[in-house]
Amino acid sequence: MLLPAGALIVSLLVLTWSAERFVFGAAATARTLGVSPLIIGVTIVGFGTSAPELLISAFAAWQGNTGLAIGNALGSNITNIALILGITALITPLAVASRTVRRELPVPLLCALLATALLWDRSLDMLDGSLLLLALITVLVGLVRAARGATRPDVLETEMEAELAEPVPLTRALVWLLVSLTLLLLSARVLVWGAVSIAHTLGASDLIIGLTVVAIGTSLPELAASVASALKQEHDIALGNVIGSNIFNLLGVLGLPGLMHPGSVPDAVVERDMPVVLLLSVALVAMAYGGKRRPGRINRLEGAVLLSAFVAYQYLLIQQV
Repeated sequence: MLLPAGALIVSLLVLTWSAERFVFGAAATARTLGVSPLIIGVTIVGFGTSAPELLISAFAAWQGNTGLAIGNALGSNITNIALILGITALITPLAVASRTVRRELPVPLLCALLATALLWDRSLDMLDGSLLLLALITVLVGLVRAARGATRPDVLETEMEAELAEPVPLTRALVWLLVSLTLLLLSARVLVWGAVSIAHTLGASDLIIGLTVVAIGTSLPELAASVASALKQEHDIALGNVIGSNIFNLLGVLGLPGLMHPGSVPDAVVERDMPVVLLLSVALVAMAYGGKRRPGRINRLEGAVLLSAFVAYQYLLIQQV
């Protein structure tokens, strides 16, 4: 028990650091190659912060631990909205000014509806995985086209421009990309081993471990990025980071197990976890989208509600161990 716990803690720390460096390397490489800050903001940042979830899902599915992969995908979405945005909004209320972010807000909800429909039969097979990954490609193409077709400056682009202000030589960016990807692969492999070992020792299911320890741990890069962006008054990056990550989690991270290790889905996923994902996705749209009478904004009270929902959900999971 002591060795797996130590391996889990160390791998989470390495995973968090290497994910941040991966985002840096990928964004710097894209910037050097002439990709616009807006496209970097709507694609690379979300993919980079979801890299830990993607790799852990792949390793878990490869080893036959489909429950861990599914729990990681759904748990990370719940953590992103309830914990990360809850904490971030408590620190500083999040104002939504970017048209791009407002346009993306309903996308995670649509992804959650698609995932619910595909998992409703309590199975995740190759067809389900293929449809989810196809949906991911479709969404990415749509986001890139929308970013390229933007005729007016967007707040998100301005914030990303400030984040990428320092030019980085291509060689340095590629080195960081390679080193961070290697560390991500190694730490993800160790984390899966530690998480599965702890689950077996405690008598908990792989699904529960994925929804709790692994989901929280792999969401640390999103937490660090969102809080740092909010403190710098880059509210749209903070929110866009969560939206992008949730899209990748529901379509990419959840799709991988269907392709790599098709199998049955526990009833609890459809009856307990997916409804939570859906409710939080609806709450995010309702809070952040705004309207004619109310600008898009997640205030401290709403942040407290989100954080309370996260604590209640974790308590429910612990009670079922």
